[in-house]
Amino acid sequence: MSPDHRSPRVVAHRGASAALPEHTLAAYELALDQGADGLECDVRLTRDGHLVCVHDRRIDRISSGTGLVSEMTLKHLNELEFGANGEPVLTLAQLISLVLDHTSRPIKLFIETKHPVRFGGLVESKVLAELSRFGLSSPASADHSRAVIMSFSAAAVWRIRRSAPLLPTVLLGESSRYLGGGAATTVGATAVGPSIKSLREHPEIVNRAAAAGRATYCWTVDDFDDVQLCRELGVGWIATNHPGRTKEWLAR
Repeated sequence: MSPDHRSPRVVAHRGASAALPEHTLAAYELALDQGADGLECDVRLTRDGHLVCVHDRRIDRISSGTGLVSEMTLKHLNELEFGANGEPVLTLAQLISLVLDHTSRPIKLFIETKHPVRFGGLVESKVLAELSRFGLSSPASADHSRAVIMSFSAAAVWRIRRSAPLLPTVLLGESSRYLGGGAATTVGATAVGPSIKSLREHPEIVNRAAAAGRATYCWTVDDFDDVQLCRELGVGWIATNHPGRTKEWLAR
């Protein structure tokens, strides 16, 4: 994830989530069909230690059930419906398999760990173990890595850098002072991740990151003017709920 000034690459935010329910296999398959360069997911640990792709602490908004992910077993979650077609919860392992099975072009998987959570640093340990199981935890170089780990937690990014130094990492944040200051340097993040709102207010973030050898990953970029702004500034990766439409805009 080295900084460059090519057209931004498109990351499907929770899949093609404007068209299909977020974090479902169908949403990610559609994103790949639409030409996404990367897939983004949030991961949480179940009570019995499985990594599932869920954004919220609770499953109420996105499933047929209620309750905290951290208090439920994978078996319980699999009994619920998470998509329009009654899909079960998506595990990180299933999403990794989808990425690796897509052989027409290399796809990067952007994995966000959520904090604070009751399991603390165990989340990063589990993510690294899962990547290791698929042979993705020790890439030849950061540029060739198929996985990128992200978090709003500087401690989480530091845990990844310390345990798997070749894996690219993104320090996410809303504050330009936080992203442009010493935090990214301290934890060794290879990229910074401002929101599009922060980027509009502080476009200098991209150049400051590039000067320090870091790429920029911007979220969540759904409007035409914002896509154009990211292109003009030299943002490396943009996360969007509309991967197909965004790819078309960038191709013009």
